[in-house]
Amino acid sequence: MARWPARPNALPTRSGPDLRGRTGSSGAGEIGATVACPRVLERAELPVDTAQLARFLIGKMVVRTLTEGVASGRIVETEAYVIGDSAGHAYRGMTPRNRTLFLERGHAYIYLAYGTSFMLNVSSETSGVGAGVLIRAIEPTVGIRIMERNRGTERLRDLARGPGRLSAALAIDRRVDGIDLCQAGPLWLGSDDQAPGEIGQGKRIGITRATDSLLRFYVRGNSFVSGPQALNR
Repeated sequence: MARWPARPNALPTRSGPDLRGRTGSSGAGEIGATVACPRVLERAELPVDTAQLARFLIGKMVVRTLTEGVASGRIVETEAYVIGDSAGHAYRGMTPRNRTLFLERGHAYIYLAYGTSFMLNVSSETSGVGAGVLIRAIEPTVGIRIMERNRGTERLRDLARGPGRLSAALAIDRRVDGIDLCQAGPLWLGSDDQAPGEIGQGKRIGITRATDSLLRFYVRGNSFVSGPQALNR
């Protein structure tokens, strides 16, 4: 499991919540008493192009602040849903349901899939253009016990391996739809400037349109990536 490096003098940046020394019931204590915070990603860092953004987000952090503590993980798998993508929610234009997908890049678009699982997406492109990146999996780093309680399992590998599990582990639902992910708050994107490792690229999972598009990105050899091993080589 990847961990934020211990740096006794490290301080959170851009008003990010201080994750150092959170122990006990918060669930963050399993990684040590002093943990360096990621910095909040600036919007200017995010590529405008959807596919480029999907690749850029590999290795970055998703940080969730809850009443019981902070839970976070490193993004190891994403899918791009580009402009004009027949598999994307923006294909038929803006609706009350998908309007947050048309916000400028770096906002959360949350939808309920199959009536059971929420999906975390990051809006891309420019304001008024519908496209986004689905966050498919993270490698848990902070708040493991919080995620275990939310998911009802202690199987570390399965806590957030897949977009539905990810949202359940981090208690993500429509209440954070439209939130600015480039600002410290209940849900945000961060970076600790660690290299993600070798990035693979392949077909997206679980769709019936545009199935041949190579718009899925993942960390090769990472056990927290979802899907069958044959797709993750």
